[in-house]
Amino acid sequence: MEGIKTELGLGTIRELRSRFIGGCINRAKAYETDKYDIFVKFNDNEKAQEMFDGEFASLQALLDTNTIRVPKPIKVFSVNGERCLAMEFIDMRGPSNSEKLGTSIAKLHLHNKSLMEASKNSESTIGGIDKQPKPINKFGFHTLTYSGYCPLINEWSDNWVEFYSQNRLKKVIDIIVEKTGDRELLTLWPELERKIPEYFKDCDIYPCLLHGDLWSGNYSFTEDGPVVFDPASFYGHSEYEFGILTMFGGFDKAFHTAYHKMIPQTAGFTQRVLLYQLFHHLNHWNHFGAGYKPSALNLMRKLS
Repeated sequence: MEGIKTELGLGTIRELRSRFIGGCINRAKAYETDKYDIFVKFNDNEKAQEMFDGEFASLQALLDTNTIRVPKPIKVFSVNGERCLAMEFIDMRGPSNSEKLGTSIAKLHLHNKSLMEASKNSESTIGGIDKQPKPINKFGFHTLTYSGYCPLINEWSDNWVEFYSQNRLKKVIDIIVEKTGDRELLTLWPELERKIPEYFKDCDIYPCLLHGDLWSGNYSFTEDGPVVFDPASFYGHSEYEFGILTMFGGFDKAFHTAYHKMIPQTAGFTQRVLLYQLFHHLNHWNHFGAGYKPSALNLMRKLS
């Protein structure tokens, strides 16, 4: 704890033992300090620096939208050979409010669009001064992020279909093939790759800031409303969020109704969500083994 105390310039620090938390990727602990309560993740993997840098950037980007609560990131640093990510500790023991969660996620997805529209209006006003944050007009993110230990390539692109196909699906497929040499995966991918553009015909896509890993384990509630955490953010198609969201469930009808009241479903939504689910089935195959292989290959056959 002394290392954390020094890095964060704290006077006192005490572990909150009842709040010891961890996941399948990182260790984590909560601490009470003289300044504020903090939550710290620990990881000694060689990728931990990039992982935590990406999560810090993701949290900050989400925080800056002022659409949904996230833990405020504090610092990435090293203690005793481990990389650490310190952030605000939030007491997440509030009542569930699925409707407010759905509305908040929709507001997040609409935030960049509103900036784009405001920017256009400002340009059309002679002598106008645009004090709004600048919109993002491409797909991607300014830094590498991670889904577990899988690096997510976020190089900026004007083409969403190409971005998703190459920077998400192909990247994780290449990793699996390198590990396993799976021949059926090698055979199915070129067939699906050719068909992917068909799922986006007449689909109006604009860059939205995404949480990027929004499953039921990555949201909760405070007394004031929903809070999301553990993001892998980037600017992408709003429907991408529904890949992991629908893969494991945990989002009820009230959530979906509230969300789609603000962002209505468009033609082909259901099939595109399956296409977005595919990345997560493949990523889980990569992380957790061949138990996810059948579901990944079945989805590829269904979509090809």
